[in-house]
Amino acid sequence: MILEFLGSAVLGLALAWLALRSLPQRLPSRRTVFATGTLGALFGAFLMHSVLGPGHAVATLIGAVPVGAVTISLLVRPSNHRLSRSAAA
Repeated sequence: MILEFLGSAVLGLALAWLALRSLPQRLPSRRTVFATGTLGALFGAFLMHSVLGPGHAVATLIGAVPVGAVTISLLVRPSNHRLSRSAAA
């Protein structure tokens, strides 16, 4: 169980790093993104471990990744591309 949570924390950090490399201008500070990715993946691992039970380490890690990705996606700010009034009409 400890290895599941450590693995999910590493996966959360990797997701956060990937998000920061992909969308640096649309995310808040690096510390916030890393913390959110890690905590989201840890929550996903806890949730999957609760649902599946012990002995499903790979499935727990696979389930932790989407939860971490979703929590990071909640931090993405909209782009600065706005429609002008003449283009919307």
